[in-house]
Amino acid sequence: MEPRVTDNPEQSRFEIFDGESGELAGFAEYERSNGQVAFTHTEIDPRFEGRGLGGRLVRGALDSAREAHLEVLPFCSFVRSWIGKHPEYIALVPEDRRPRFQL
Repeated sequence: MEPRVTDNPEQSRFEIFDGESGELAGFAEYERSNGQVAFTHTEIDPRFEGRGLGGRLVRGALDSAREAHLEVLPFCSFVRSWIGKHPEYIALVPEDRRPRFQL
């Protein structure tokens, strides 16, 4: 079974669940306002590190932002770094804000 990414708006975070155990493996916290989503912190439980779950989590969160037509503000260093390595997602960050995030 594949890992599953879901939005948990009550907790203001995207969550990723391990595909084998179904356990919560990590999350990406966010704040939404005025057509934007600011990612502030991402965390993967140490028991699940090294399996690519952080990248899957960020991809799922950014795909959701794209579907909702939200601009992305990657304050979280992990999200910012991931976007930098996947240029197909840079367009989600407003052009005038990219220098602030070094994108």
